Amino acid sequence: MLITIYVFMPYYVASVAATPVEGQALVARAGQIAGWAVALTAPLMGVVVDRLGPRKPALTMTVLAMVPLYFAMWFVTRDGPIGPALFIAIAAGKSMLFAWTEVFHNSLLMSAARGQTAQTSGLGLALGNFTSVIMLVFVLWAFSLPGSVDWSFVPSAPLFGLDQATHQPARITGPIVSVSLLLGLALILWGVPDVPSKGERLGSAVRKGLSDLGSMLRELKTEREAAKFLAARMLYVDGKTAILLFSGVLAAGTMGWQTLEMLAYGIILSILAVGGGLLAGRLDPRIGPKAAVLLEIAVTALVLVALLGTRPDQIAWFPASAAPLFQGPMFTTGPELAFIGFAGISAISITAAYASSRTLLTCLVPPERVGTFFGLYALSGTATMWLGPLLVAWGTIATQSQQGGFAMVLLLLAAGFVTLLFVKAPPRALH
Repeated sequence: MLITIYVFMPYYVASVAATPVEGQALVARAGQIAGWAVALTAPLMGVVVDRLGPRKPALTMTVLAMVPLYFAMWFVTRDGPIGPALFIAIAAGKSMLFAWTEVFHNSLLMSAARGQTAQTSGLGLALGNFTSVIMLVFVLWAFSLPGSVDWSFVPSAPLFGLDQATHQPARITGPIVSVSLLLGLALILWGVPDVPSKGERLGSAVRKGLSDLGSMLRELKTEREAAKFLAARMLYVDGKTAILLFSGVLAAGTMGWQTLEMLAYGIILSILAVGGGLLAGRLDPRIGPKAAVLLEIAVTALVLVALLGTRPDQIAWFPASAAPLFQGPMFTTGPELAFIGFAGISAISITAAYASSRTLLTCLVPPERVGTFFGLYALSGTATMWLGPLLVAWGTIATQSQQGGFAMVLLLLAAGFVTLLFVKAPPRALH
């Protein structure tokens, strides 16, 4: 939330890169490289760690490798020691390592939940969003609002003597995330039981893990509808993930928002995203998870079209006044409010689609094979993770505009929508 979506990457695009267009292309290139690396490594890591047993050693090494990369973001300035090539390496490296941590800590869920998997999973998601909001609010209160507003509960100057003129409130998010990673790792090492060792050596686990991956893929031959659904999900999730990755970059470059506005923007969208999960819980039983996913993809695509046509002087492609509607520290114009509104609807529909997709898969496969297909489900989420950033990079460079690059995401959403139409869902997936 702080680094990828709302604060640091938008800061890089708006204030470090030569132009917002070049910045978006560089961020997309880093995502593309990370996506290739994750697609080649994450699925194998999952099956290997299943064969080895313990997750904590691999999780510890991965988190410790991430910490210096995030801390290095403090030194990313226009004239600083970290140039574009090194920045791409840092950004791609932290994204790849972050995906690895998800493999390891997600695989700790069963041992941590102790028979309450669904409740623990939901609580983890809720606490993750809640923590993100708290961290965004803290950075807003401690570093960005001071000096900008005359509110009694806000410090008169940024804490720790940070200088807003040199964008230190945005850069401090790197060290903040480094500390949060170490705290989270300490909690897991202290309080979460690990999986017992299975006594297998690493080399043997890798060889047999490759065989396990082949067996998982062969399962697709016997469940055609599930295979079509996974193909559809691979496409539309790539599109939705690209929207999450680049929505902050688009906002900063298009609307000219700085760290103060981006923090508030992130808080609003993070809160609204929680509503997406609640919405899916109501839609799925009423219209069926397949119809729910189709509706959620369609809403995301329509809102994206409107978002691409919203700029400081227009709303959804229609001219609009840039004059303030009221007095306030931020978001005072019609186009700004419209941008937040469209982005908020997108956040809700994207979160809802993630939730409805899981429900749909459980309806398409026999209960005794759900575990295997959730392994393939994870694989479909990483196999083409690079495609969205690649299309955004190509579109941005070809059109020399942020909107042109972002519009490429519509191709992924459309392809996923059409593919999902051909999935024959059983009655339990229709109502």
